[in-house]
Amino acid sequence: MSSSSISSPTSTPPSDPSLPDWLAAIPAAAITADLGPLQLAWLGDAVWELHHRLRHCRQPGRSGALHQAVVAAVRADAQAAALAVLERDGLLTPEELELVRKGRNRAGRGPRKGEAGIYGRATGFETMVGWLFLQDPSRLAQLLAHLENADPITPLPAEA
Repeated sequence: MSSSSISSPTSTPPSDPSLPDWLAAIPAAAITADLGPLQLAWLGDAVWELHHRLRHCRQPGRSGALHQAVVAAVRADAQAAALAVLERDGLLTPEELELVRKGRNRAGRGPRKGEAGIYGRATGFETMVGWLFLQDPSRLAQLLAHLENADPITPLPAEA
């Protein structure tokens, strides 16, 4: 099968062409009541990585270089920076901020070489991403589209 014959899994595109179409087409699920912040963070981490893999797979390059680009985008400091952009731009609802808080508080210390504050913020971001993936994929698509176009925050301060 040639790459030109691969079609989109949805027959109708989302109403906003700037939204990630793979995400906007996913229906909401009703299973989050059974999931705690760390399970949502685990799922959110996978969704965040998939988002970046899909972004980078359209770019020319060797798989090793593409992998390194994705790894740089999904590290804890990059996730914490993405959260900081959404907070700076005032885009998060009180419910989303509460999800971030719950995830941050459950994060633990993190890796030996990492900063606990950054790891906690990244876990909070992942928790919110996981919840939005299950409950409101179109909202998640809006936030991800905003992050694509926003001015980044680099490097992230150790504590915000």
